[in-house]
Amino acid sequence: MMYRALALALGLQLVACAAGPSSDEADDTGVAANAWTLAPLWTELPAPAVPLWEHYRLPGKPATSFRYRRKDGRDAMEVKAVASASALRQKVHIAPSELRHIKFSWKVPALIAEADMAMRDTDDSPVRVVLAFEGDRSLFSSKNTMLSELLNALTGEPLPYATLMYVWCNTRAPDSIIINPRTDRIRKLVVASGGAQLNQWLEYQRDIRTDFERAFGEPPGALIGIGIMSDTDNTKSTAQAWYGPVSLTSAAGSAGSGNTGQ
Repeated sequence: MMYRALALALGLQLVACAAGPSSDEADDTGVAANAWTLAPLWTELPAPAVPLWEHYRLPGKPATSFRYRRKDGRDAMEVKAVASASALRQKVHIAPSELRHIKFSWKVPALIAEADMAMRDTDDSPVRVVLAFEGDRSLFSSKNTMLSELLNALTGEPLPYATLMYVWCNTRAPDSIIINPRTDRIRKLVVASGGAQLNQWLEYQRDIRTDFERAFGEPPGALIGIGIMSDTDNTKSTAQAWYGPVSLTSAAGSAGSGNTGQ
């Protein structure tokens, strides 16, 4: 059970940034995940070589498949999870004062019928966008401190101070907060619920600071990573989805948090 908890906690350290791949039409056979390159996340950052996706695999678990495809005329990352859990991630470092909005999109053909993200043994989701933050780990509970130290010893990466996920939930209403059943330093904010919006592209723009404060009751620290993750390892099921680009935007001209379906 300890190994299972560690594996899940490691998976939730995901840090990935997403912006679009090349606008060239790709053949529909797809290419390796690391061929989907990332544009700079922040307009104020210099743009030297564009970094590649990093496929983050969990020890002892099958990996989710990530492949670039053209989907409905869009550049997209196709994911297929078969009793698996892994992610694409990218480490970043954005000061709290620079946090503005995150934009992302996804298309989901079907939900995971058995999934319930509030329960240890069914905590799966067809789509997640994951944000990891710095903070004062001296405020950790003894349980979280022990988990963080153990993770650091095993992987060289401590448990992030806080992890916020945007998720699609089977039943809970949008804007509901789900506290991870293994650690309260991981909280999920529901942005889509139920099956009414399946099989269509959904576009989101969220205010990172507002969402973090609502989920954790405190201001955010620096953003240290962004990731996308689809997992079915707990329910031993199969899920498919497509992610569009993920980007960070300035506050100027933004429309606030919310979503539209296309």
